Amino acid sequence: MIIRPKVRGFVCVTAHPKGCEANVKEQIDYVKSNPAVENGPKNALVVGSSTGYGLASRIVSAFACHANTLGVFFERPSERGRTATPGWYNSVALEKAAKAEGLYASNINGDAFSQEIKDQAIERIRSNMGKIDLVVYSLAAPRRTDPKTGETYRSTLKPIGSDYSNKYLDTDKKTIQEATLEAATDEDIHNTVKVMGGEDWELWIQALKEAGLLADGCKTVAYDYIGPQVTWPIYKDGTIGRAKIDLRRAKDAISESLQPIGGQALISVNKAVVTQASSAIPGVNLYITILFKIMKDLGGHEGCIEQMTRLFADRLYRPDRSIPLDDLGLIRMDDWEMEAKIQDAVTEVWPKVTTETVDELTDFDGYQEEFLRLFGFGVKGVDYEADVDPVVDFD
Repeated sequence: MIIRPKVRGFVCVTAHPKGCEANVKEQIDYVKSNPAVENGPKNALVVGSSTGYGLASRIVSAFACHANTLGVFFERPSERGRTATPGWYNSVALEKAAKAEGLYASNINGDAFSQEIKDQAIERIRSNMGKIDLVVYSLAAPRRTDPKTGETYRSTLKPIGSDYSNKYLDTDKKTIQEATLEAATDEDIHNTVKVMGGEDWELWIQALKEAGLLADGCKTVAYDYIGPQVTWPIYKDGTIGRAKIDLRRAKDAISESLQPIGGQALISVNKAVVTQASSAIPGVNLYITILFKIMKDLGGHEGCIEQMTRLFADRLYRPDRSIPLDDLGLIRMDDWEMEAKIQDAVTEVWPKVTTETVDELTDFDGYQEEFLRLFGFGVKGVDYEADVDPVVDFD
């Protein structure tokens, strides 16, 4: 079949297997064009490994550190003539590329919140990998079932304390609109923390530790985002922000639990990038289009793979083995984004953006290109007029 992008609001409902493969290859080529990370991990587990920062972390682990990797994700294969999700195609492509270079790469597709998937991962690691020295936790999901109680929680994206209105970019119509979100209830806050907080990260590390599968000196890292003040009411100070506070609580608890083996839990605050999740947050997509234009003009623009390459080389696995942290004990990979010259420029531009000035003041085209690349479209060297089999599977 000939596969074309079909965008419905903030989601593209099709994905291109050849395009996703080419996109993964581009990221691998970028990593291999940089110096190898000499003291990096040798066995890495990436929970949430199929897209975005999780995928980039796995690529860097494999192709900069020459690590064996196990990826855990929840994606849909092709069925009944429908294309698979892009994360499925990404994971197939990564496994193929890693094995071609003699690296162990394995995948588990299922609900990472469940005890069943944790047990599968433990058995896979024990049988094929040995002890893990890096666990990347990069999971984002709308709901979670607690494996102990069976109760299902759903996360919400809401402000706390009062309703919140802000302008956003309607990418379908290329217009600036205004959205109002109702204030969260206490139940909304609790449920979002249960889904997006640090509880499941703790359960993964606890399970691996009890199984004796964490190496001495192991590291585990989860990802966070803080962003500019213009997005704080909906993000940093909203329900998601409460979940991120809990993530930091979990970091401290995990680090304490890993002290006997010299391990450490870390949180990396990353730069704003185009993801399926960020596209749906009112205000954030507009901020990203402004940010991209400014950072491309002034320098320092990074995507997921550039960011993770820098995280591994300049933070997690520096030659002197030190890890620079801020006053809150966080790794700040958003340092370039949050530079005063960048944020001052964003603050100046923000009120000037209207439907009429979108092209002039934002990188709308660049945002759209990055969005479509998430689904394998618009990648150089791919013949999108060719007949393609949507069914692609692991070896």
